[in-house]
Amino acid sequence: MANASDFITRWQALSDRVVDIDVAGVVVGGGPDLAYLTGHDGQSYERLTAAAASLHEGAPLPTLVTPKLEAARITPLPDVFAISPWEDADDPIALTAAALPSEGRVLVSDSLAASHLLGLQQALPNVTFLALNETLGGMRSIKSADEREALRRVGGLADKVQTQIREGDMPLIGRTEKEVAADVHDRLLAAGHDTVEFIIVASGPNSASPHHHPGDRVIEEGEMVLFDFGGSFNGFNSDITRCVYTGPIPDEVATAWASLVAAQELAFQAAKPGNKLKDVDLAARNSLVADGYGPEFIHRTGHGIGTEVHEHPYVMATNESPIEVGNAFSIEPGIYRDGQWGMRLEDIVVIEADGAVRCNATNRDLVSVS
Repeated sequence: MANASDFITRWQALSDRVVDIDVAGVVVGGGPDLAYLTGHDGQSYERLTAAAASLHEGAPLPTLVTPKLEAARITPLPDVFAISPWEDADDPIALTAAALPSEGRVLVSDSLAASHLLGLQQALPNVTFLALNETLGGMRSIKSADEREALRRVGGLADKVQTQIREGDMPLIGRTEKEVAADVHDRLLAAGHDTVEFIIVASGPNSASPHHHPGDRVIEEGEMVLFDFGGSFNGFNSDITRCVYTGPIPDEVATAWASLVAAQELAFQAAKPGNKLKDVDLAARNSLVADGYGPEFIHRTGHGIGTEVHEHPYVMATNESPIEVGNAFSIEPGIYRDGQWGMRLEDIVVIEADGAVRCNATNRDLVSVS
């Protein structure tokens, strides 16, 4: 749990990172970015909640603009920010604009609604608004040692459910994807997750659709079943993908799976400080291309994870950003044969000084279950 000194350090780090790019201020809407800087997520629907600050030396503390009806949920941190509550008769855009510089460049978080940003543009015509994540690459992408440990802990909870599936504790054949997904949901909570964030159960030809939504299809004998799911624990998220086969595994499928395992391992070895994020993607992608599966790998290799399931950094062939100690992301190459089967192998890793450490310990073999 972050304290006042942590938030002060984060605001200072934000100021330090924009010194060289001539940024005068920042406005952060409700969501994980706001929680990272203030401890309050500010999810107040259509009502404006935002932290606004000038970033020049000697500027006042940031201002947390919030609907008055939400103010009781905020833990006051008078050394970190001032609170500016507003009622329905007030103008929250004017309150936010008052906390920002009247000219120059101001960073805006992705979560600020377009209606609020348009209002700020009208109120501050001499300000140029820029995307905070585009400019900074996502401050939250560097996890502290405690945050990395939190990801390892929640990854272990997801491992428990994948292991139950692989050991045959969860019946599959004759049940619909929806029924199996409901079973997974209950098991994720029983394993210790606070919430379930998403569940993919994709059987047979549905497994060739990477983001398939569990439906009424009945799982049959002799087909692939892909399980991709995650939940939160103490604010941090798990995300893991494994596949099983309901019966004897055909040679064609076994060969493809062996190639997938090799590709993921090469990507894992590339995930270390000194390399770039694109190196991780290309390690997996080039391996699958060499084995003849290139056209069937149809998505990026990974995404960042933390207080959101998907966040910076993104592991793709065009990302030139360096891998840094504290990064946390998925490594999840896949092979998708349209109309037949699909397979994906996903682990979350955190980056330490000597390379990647897996947050998932579930065996990576393709197993036969019933």
